[in-house]
Amino acid sequence: MDCSMEEKSKHRILMVSDFFYPNFGGVESHIYYLSQCLLKLGHKVVVLTHSYGNRSGVRYMTNGLKVYYVPWKPLFMQSVLPTFSGTLPIMRTIFVREKISLVHGHQAFSTFCHEALMHARTMGYKVVFTDHSLYGFADVGSIHMNKVLQFTLADATKAICVSHTSKENTVLRSGIPAEKVYVVPNAVDTAMFKPAPERLSRDQIVIVVISRLVYRKGADLLVEVIPEVCRLHPNVRFIVGGDGPKRVRLEEMREKHSLQDRVEMLGAVPHSQVRSVLISGHIFLNRVKVNQGTLFISFDLFAVMWFVLTLFVLVLPDDMIVLAEPDPRVMVQAVGKAITMLPNIDPQVMHLRMKGLYSWHDVAKRTERVYERALKCADQNLLERLSRYLACGAWAGKLFCLVMIINYLFWCLLKLWQPDEEIEEAPDVQLSHQLEDISE
Repeated sequence: MDCSMEEKSKHRILMVSDFFYPNFGGVESHIYYLSQCLLKLGHKVVVLTHSYGNRSGVRYMTNGLKVYYVPWKPLFMQSVLPTFSGTLPIMRTIFVREKISLVHGHQAFSTFCHEALMHARTMGYKVVFTDHSLYGFADVGSIHMNKVLQFTLADATKAICVSHTSKENTVLRSGIPAEKVYVVPNAVDTAMFKPAPERLSRDQIVIVVISRLVYRKGADLLVEVIPEVCRLHPNVRFIVGGDGPKRVRLEEMREKHSLQDRVEMLGAVPHSQVRSVLISGHIFLNRVKVNQGTLFISFDLFAVMWFVLTLFVLVLPDDMIVLAEPDPRVMVQAVGKAITMLPNIDPQVMHLRMKGLYSWHDVAKRTERVYERALKCADQNLLERLSRYLACGAWAGKLFCLVMIINYLFWCLLKLWQPDEEIEEAPDVQLSHQLEDISE
């Protein structure tokens, strides 16, 4: 690495989440594209996640992005079993080996993210957390998740949300001061997701759905919406991409209404085939996220992909979107409205508009500014940090303090057993060619 690159490499960032390639979704794409743009800005970026099948150990991706696939197996919804201090030894080794200066965790559902941020704060690193989703306040799962988030963000340096609504939701759920939270939207690679060169025939209208088929994503609405739309519009057919526990209900619906020739179930869609699926339709039916009977939108990355690909996006300026309440009857009416508006959509014009609105380079620069502000924050001693956890609740605060004290003592023992100086530092290898493409 030449001197100019060394001078430009201001930060050494560790991205941590349970959700990363070869798994595919909004969080995975966000981490990958953000990392690629940060690399181009001169920073060193390393990704830490759990193993996926036989993919374990250290791998390299495009532009030399280094990924640690730690040999922990996922337990539920791609997240590993919580261990509290169980992951400290291996994470400490990675922090020291890669000379990390800042740890960036992603997604509230990620166990790896919460534990990495906890260990990083124990070791004195600055941490940034990005919340990608919205959650409720009334159901059991959300109550527990919100308490975990309160614990993680009690001592977080900075936080990022993908929309202003998401920021309000995160501040309410975690109690983090609003001035610590920044809004940085998602984006999409406009060079990769280009519209089809020729317009599709309007003789048959294709509506595309692609997402994890789970209740929180509103998959149950499709069971009622699809049959009614097919009944009212004989020239409409659906393509449904994605997998999840609600896929069985969709297949039962297709059998019950004899829609096998009008509803195509693709299952999980590999990353290399996403664009080809996206450009095969006219309308994108986007189901918003569901929490305790209420549906929310934080910032759906697939919706932005549809915009860039010039499909008309449904349920997510008025000439590009039809908004609908999360009610099957209202959504059916919205589909009809979208169909009537299709002749007025110019694919190339829409693509150029979205190209200027959402750029990963802009996202990376805004995230870089958050990093710089986080690294300028004053360090605090253990007692000052424990006071933050103590304020999290009458009993929860004491429990959080106990967890952090145990974690701190365990870290001290690890340093005695193997001092930082004895951990071999990983060389910074600047790769000049693509070692592994995410499409493979």
